[in-house]
Amino acid sequence: MSGPLEQGGQVPEDENTPRIPAPRAAGDDLTAGERDGGGPFVPAPREAGGAGPPAPARPGVPAPEPDAGPPSTPEPEPPSAAEPEVPVPEPVPQESAPLAGPPSHTVLKSLLGAWALAACSTEETDAVEAHLTECAPCADEALRLRDAVGLLQAERSLDLDPMLRARVLENCLGRRPARIPVPSWASPYDAEAARLDALLNDFGDAEWHAPVRLKWFEGERPTGRRTTVAGVIGHLMAVDALVATALGLDEPVPLDPEDAAGGPTARTEALWRAGQFPLTRSVREPWREQSHTLIRTVSFAGRGVAELAVEYGEFTLAMQDAMLDRAFECWIHAGDIAEAVDYPYAPPSGAHLHDMIDLAARSLPATLADRRRAGLASPPRGLVTAGSPGRSLRLEIEGVGGGDWLIALDSPAAVASPEHEVAHVALDGVEFCRLAAGHIPPQEAAVGQLGDREAISDVLFAAASLSRL
Repeated sequence: MSGPLEQGGQVPEDENTPRIPAPRAAGDDLTAGERDGGGPFVPAPREAGGAGPPAPARPGVPAPEPDAGPPSTPEPEPPSAAEPEVPVPEPVPQESAPLAGPPSHTVLKSLLGAWALAACSTEETDAVEAHLTECAPCADEALRLRDAVGLLQAERSLDLDPMLRARVLENCLGRRPARIPVPSWASPYDAEAARLDALLNDFGDAEWHAPVRLKWFEGERPTGRRTTVAGVIGHLMAVDALVATALGLDEPVPLDPEDAAGGPTARTEALWRAGQFPLTRSVREPWREQSHTLIRTVSFAGRGVAELAVEYGEFTLAMQDAMLDRAFECWIHAGDIAEAVDYPYAPPSGAHLHDMIDLAARSLPATLADRRRAGLASPPRGLVTAGSPGRSLRLEIEGVGGGDWLIALDSPAAVASPEHEVAHVALDGVEFCRLAAGHIPPQEAAVGQLGDREAISDVLFAAASLSRL
């Protein structure tokens, strides 16, 4: 079948059929584009009011700039009758499409942090809270996050709790196991030295030179000595050296043989006079190193070291009692320092306080005998031989670290017996320790008394006489 073009006919015009120009006859003029080797020239549609299309540019020659004519606004063509005008609807503001369904568990779990910070939208908050009533793991996680946010946004003073350091240190000492087991009788000194060192940690130069009054009891009256915070640490270091020399360790400060053979007072005076450790903050490091060395040495030494004798000049203590004595003095003087700088300081733990009270109670019969020989206590009642029962006083210590002790009144060699109890005294544990440290006079001690008044007075004065510089 032949088409219209093969038969020489014309294709009927249609508005959708592109117009194809007919071929030129021979002799027709060629356009510039055809003379240059281009294809047939197809004229571009003329714009309304325009001067016609620009001439095509030759290869390698820039096209001429069109003449800038006056701007013209094309008039809209009227709609044809065949194509009626269709009104265009105005745009309608789109609203957010509602959720197709509830968010998944993963999405809601990822919103828990924002929910805890109150950063979710209303819809998200409702969805999260509805999910928390159904999902226990997410509910637990939400509570933890809310607690964490509460810690971050707590409305409280920026000043730290003054007891925070003491509580943290006590908790660490109670929970942290030591690499080297410390003997139980050395643990009080280890703890009290660590607490004192923590108190000194943030001291500036002004605090190290703060005045401190050391107090003790002599004879029938209290006495004291003024020094500084640095002087107190020097005193502790000088007396600790008595334990160090008993263990074969070197003294931190070389002393004259006469001073070295003296008791705590002579050694303290010698160290205060020495120029090697001036009474400044520089004394802290050697004191701390010495206390650590003492703990390490007794921890490695084994069981036999507990009975090793420590010479205090006028008396002798076994090593385990000497370490308790050092713990007691460390606590008492730490309280003196804290009072000087207006800082709270808590007493030792109950177990350590009990051990310190026990040492003081066991020392009372010998101290009472010394006072009797000096004419400062009433004479014994009757003849008491070694190992025989004699008069006794019941010392009841109340509160943390308390207990009951029977004190032999007539002789240290006598046996305190409940059947021969003539008096009963009751004191608070910390109050008794302050009495034994010479910080309160016997007449002012808050005690409950029952029985022989003279025996009670002798014991209270003997307790105060346990104190020394």
